[in-house]
Amino acid sequence: QVQLVESGGGLVQAGGSLRLSCAASGRTFSSYTMGWFRQAPGKEREFVAVISWSGRNTYYADSVKGRFTSSRDNAKNTVYLQMNSLKPEDTAVYYCAAKPTMTGYYYTGSKEYNYWGQGTQVTVSS
Repeated sequence: QVQLVESGGGLVQAGGSLRLSCAASGRTFSSYTMGWFRQAPGKEREFVAVISWSGRNTYYADSVKGRFTSSRDNAKNTVYLQMNSLKPEDTAVYYCAAKPTMTGYYYTGSKEYNYWGQGTQVTVSS
């Protein structure tokens, strides 16, 4: 069992940056693949980014590629999502999710993840 707590959301102007953090409980964080998802009002939850257990592999949705970067610090049980050049269409609740696997990292479906945080709101004004 792992508990996830996101932070770092807020209100930012278009073109600005935010860094989200996701702190995990438990001693096995380093064995989890971590994903980021977002959900805008009236829309389905969508994949944003995934990072492998080691941090060496990442994959991003086309809509954020080149603007968002995920990283992790296993010593701190924390995964990050650096968001640059934010656009109004990035407005959503952002969630981190954990999948207990050290095999592969190309997990883009929300149903593939076992644990979820409560989400943090990101609002980008135009």
